[in-house]
Amino acid sequence: MPVELIGQESSNPEAKATDLETYCFNHTMIRCKDPKKSLEFYCSVLGMSHLRTMELSAAKFNLYFLGYRQPGDPENHTGEGNPIASREGLVELTWNYGTENDADFKYHNGNTEPLGFGNISISVDDIDAACARFEDQKVEKLADGTTKNIAVIADPDGYRIE
Repeated sequence: MPVELIGQESSNPEAKATDLETYCFNHTMIRCKDPKKSLEFYCSVLGMSHLRTMELSAAKFNLYFLGYRQPGDPENHTGEGNPIASREGLVELTWNYGTENDADFKYHNGNTEPLGFGNISISVDDIDAACARFEDQKVEKLADGTTKNIAVIADPDGYRIE
């Protein structure tokens, strides 16, 4: 099977054209053990908005889409259609039913062996004030703002937030 280079025209005459100018980075998905804790963290600690929920009860998991509010964004949309399909920079939390009830259950966050996923990065207006706020909220801090103006905290599942 031949490999096509990105942006190269297809040799298949029946292939539909696609406009790379319309592509956008919509979201990154991470798994969460307890959606209540994770939603609280991302919304209350990081200030994101809960934009959409997809309940897939037959498959025994839910998807929660979070991001920083923009004009026209829905508030926890659960209906038909996807009003955030063209949004960029979202976080999708995937919760598999029952994981919150297993005290020993833990997802691999990519920062222990074998290394993989690194972190999600959020820009803030004042790193010192943000760090003080995280400390007040008892957020696990992995590195403070003294390292080249970068602070690293952990979400409830141990994913790093830079």
